[in-house]
Amino acid sequence: MSLALIEELMDRAWPAPDREDTGAWVMRAAGGVTQRANSVWPKEQADDHESAVRAARQWYRSRRLPLIFQVFDDERSTGLNAVLDAQQFTRQSETLIMVRPGGTLPGARRDDRANDVEISEEPSEEWLRLWWSVDGRGGDAELDIARKILASCPSIYALVRDDDGAPAAVGRLALVDGKGGIYCMATGSGHRRQGFGRQVLDALLEAGGHRGVAEFWLLVMASNTGAQALYEGAGFAEQGRYLYRQARPQRALSGC
Repeated sequence: MSLALIEELMDRAWPAPDREDTGAWVMRAAGGVTQRANSVWPKEQADDHESAVRAARQWYRSRRLPLIFQVFDDERSTGLNAVLDAQQFTRQSETLIMVRPGGTLPGARRDDRANDVEISEEPSEEWLRLWWSVDGRGGDAELDIARKILASCPSIYALVRDDDGAPAAVGRLALVDGKGGIYCMATGSGHRRQGFGRQVLDALLEAGGHRGVAEFWLLVMASNTGAQALYEGAGFAEQGRYLYRQARPQRALSGC
C-alpha cells in the first residue's frame, strides 16, 4: 500500500462527522474527540500555506476547537512545516504507520487461545467501556461521539475476558475497500503483560483473513516500544510516520 492510499483509508476508517474538503486540505471536527478526528488533513500542498492556515484557524475557531494539523513525514509537508514553525506550532504524538500483507506469515506466532476471543460486528457496552477507560478523554457525551465515529465504518470488534469473566482487552478491525485497519487496541490496567493484547490482535487478523482482507495497517505511538514489538512479531513493518502540530493558545487582549 502506498502512503497516499493509507491516508485515504485512515480517513475513512475514522471519519469526522463535521468536515470540509477544500480540495487540498480536509478540515475535520468531532467535538474534540481524538486528535485524528479534530485535525486538518493536508492531502495536497496548498497554493498559499499562510492563507490556508489562516482560513483553517477561523474554521476551528468557529467550532471552539484548537487548530491541529496531522502532518505526514514526507517532502509534501516541507512548506507547511516552515509556516507552522514560524508560528510556533507544537509537535506532539509522533505516530508510526505499520503495514502487513494478508494471510498467515511464515513464522508468525499465533496464540491458540485466540478462539476464546469474542467477535462481533458492533461494539458491546463492555467493549466500549473498556476501550474508553484506556484511551478515552471525557465523559458520556464524548463517548457518544466516539460511538458514532466507530459506527461510520464497517468493522469487526474483538473482546477477550480473564479467567473470572471480566473484560481484559479489546480491539477493532476497520474494513475499507478490502483492506483492514487495526484500531482501539486497549488492555485494562490490571491485565497487561499477560498476552491478552496478542489474543485480540491474532483474532482480528484471523477474522480479517476470513473476510478476504488483502492488507492490514495500524497506527502506534513512536514512544510505545512495547506495542511496536507486539506488532512486529505479528508481521507488521513501518511504512511511514506522522505527528500532530497544534497552535499555541493565544492570550486574549485585556482592557475595556
